[in-house]
Amino acid sequence: MVTNARPTRSDHYRALADSLPSRTLVVTSLGNASYLWASLHHAPENFYFEDAMGLTLPLALGLALAQPDRPVIAVEGDGALLMHMGALVTIGAMNPSNLTILLIQNGVHAASGGQALTNATLDLAQLARASGIKHAENLNASSALAAGIAAAERRDGVGVLVLATEPDIEVVRPPISLDPVSTKHRFMAAIEAPRYIPTLFGGGMLERP
Repeated sequence: MVTNARPTRSDHYRALADSLPSRTLVVTSLGNASYLWASLHHAPENFYFEDAMGLTLPLALGLALAQPDRPVIAVEGDGALLMHMGALVTIGAMNPSNLTILLIQNGVHAASGGQALTNATLDLAQLARASGIKHAENLNASSALAAGIAAAERRDGVGVLVLATEPDIEVVRPPISLDPVSTKHRFMAAIEAPRYIPTLFGGGMLERP
């Protein structure tokens, strides 16, 4: 039977969980991007965003540059990308080979209620290539995701995989509390990052080992 149905976010996430390289750091955008990933593959190496639309890519870029020996995967939505397209240009300029971006293209702002994007059919892979990212492609099936993830081992530069996805407006209940402070401390411990110690009048410092 011929069908034009797009894969669901769950389809893509299950494929990602099955093909995730060891020691991978995963940064997920707000809403179901984080809630569903926490439900399917919770790990200390996951950084779940809450109430910070469009900031997934900047954080993932910083992680990829600071942790060059670890794969970094960022899961961002098309709506959030359109809010901060400058991040894509910066990523294209820095071009770390250990960074793979999964763009969920569902045509809506799912985290805020499902409002339609102003241009839901924009070719995001072409947009990435215009931003200096030569390894960018549109994927219409979750079965192709594993090969896209594996290609990172032999890729020279950032990879962007645009995933055609059915909108998922109904909120998924995560199995844990995604308190931002708890997420930060858990993630910092996982990457062995030194703790930042603030001071009263600024000029804080990193904790010495």
